[in-house]
Amino acid sequence: MRSKEELSQMDVKYLVHPAVNFKEHRKKGPRIIVEGKGTRVKDIDGNEYLDAFSSLWNVVAGHGQEAIGKAITEQLSQLEFYSGWFGFATESAIELAAKVVNLMPKEWNMGHVLFTCGGSDTNDTNIKLARMYWELKGQEKKKKIISRNFAFHGVTYGSMMATGIEFFKTYFEPYPPGFLYVAPPYCYRCALGLAYPECGVACAKTLEEAILQEGPDTVAAFIGEPVMGAGGIIIPPDEYWPMIQKICDTYDVLFINDEVITGFGRTGKMFGCMNWDVHPDLVSIAKGLTSGYLPLGGSIMSNKVFDSIAENLPDYLTFLHGFTYNNHPVSCAAGLAALKIIEEQKLVENVAKMGAYLKDRLKGLYDHRSVGDIRSIGLMAAVEFVKDKETKEPLGDLPMESPRRIEALMWERGIYARAIPTESIALAPPFTISKEEIDMVVDALDSSIAQMESEMLH
Repeated sequence: MRSKEELSQMDVKYLVHPAVNFKEHRKKGPRIIVEGKGTRVKDIDGNEYLDAFSSLWNVVAGHGQEAIGKAITEQLSQLEFYSGWFGFATESAIELAAKVVNLMPKEWNMGHVLFTCGGSDTNDTNIKLARMYWELKGQEKKKKIISRNFAFHGVTYGSMMATGIEFFKTYFEPYPPGFLYVAPPYCYRCALGLAYPECGVACAKTLEEAILQEGPDTVAAFIGEPVMGAGGIIIPPDEYWPMIQKICDTYDVLFINDEVITGFGRTGKMFGCMNWDVHPDLVSIAKGLTSGYLPLGGSIMSNKVFDSIAENLPDYLTFLHGFTYNNHPVSCAAGLAALKIIEEQKLVENVAKMGAYLKDRLKGLYDHRSVGDIRSIGLMAAVEFVKDKETKEPLGDLPMESPRRIEALMWERGIYARAIPTESIALAPPFTISKEEIDMVVDALDSSIAQMESEMLH
């Protein structure tokens, strides 16, 4: 095995990392992770860390699940790959498609799955499907996609344009047309300057206003995360999603439900939208689908969408969308094994139970001068930092300065949490986490906040 120094040099010389400052990375080098078991990972120096962010939201069943590795190995020994194009299929892809569809509420009327490589290309796929659906129905003007400020839907060109976090678009112009944004249900910093519940959930009504302003005959779909993840773990009021659903139904706008982060149990329900009364037309899944063991996402089409495309597509045309690794048999085998663990170990139920405990433990952090807001549902939570609780002025001279300091301090304490926009530190641990481990995370966060305040608040 190569030494840490040699690997670090090779990393800096050859490997590109998303979401790093290249100049800073050249100086610091990588954090090299070599082992994982349960909620813990080890670095190359043998230091152990509690992974309180499931790596990137996705290792939901925990690290080192041998059953998933075994399923991968067995599929590799039988058939490593065959294309999903031109009507070819593999057993694992067929089985996983049936499994995923049948996990969804019957009232959603979901019917067909195209497995992708991850969340970004899944959302790209669903944006294209929404436009295709309306074009084939003879409504060629229905092209526009409405998203929300603070939304994150990916970084391919289509999904990037649906993303409402502006710095993800920096330097990537010119932008494709046909995307617009409405207010998020971010009650702590309401874009409309209102207060819940007196506001009447006016943020939902901005969708109706945008549809009417653009013209209902020009809007193809609204895309939204049940709980906005990377944009700040923004949890909507209970009235929000039913209002959105009614607006979409009224103006004949498809609803693309982005379950990339919330799918397969993160909120304490199998899918995030099950917390509210909604019925999406297209669903995007990824991350928890394989628990991160192999890349896989999925575009799930309602019977309404699939049947309409199938019936209206001209006889001389095939369905002209796809990627080389759609319906990959090894990734699908990993997905089947991961979902079996989630069900057999009752991990969604554990999320609901541990999520309630986490929410209760986090309340004590309000005693800190810098803690302005705490948002929590299931096993996803954010703590937002401010210089002044009255004015809600951000803490720090640079964007995300205080949560990045918290992230570093928690890493020193053996915990991985993540700084996110909205000046927040985020938690999203594996579904296998215990009460004792939640105590470790919150205690480390508590002491890290205290140290950050001693450094940054005067």
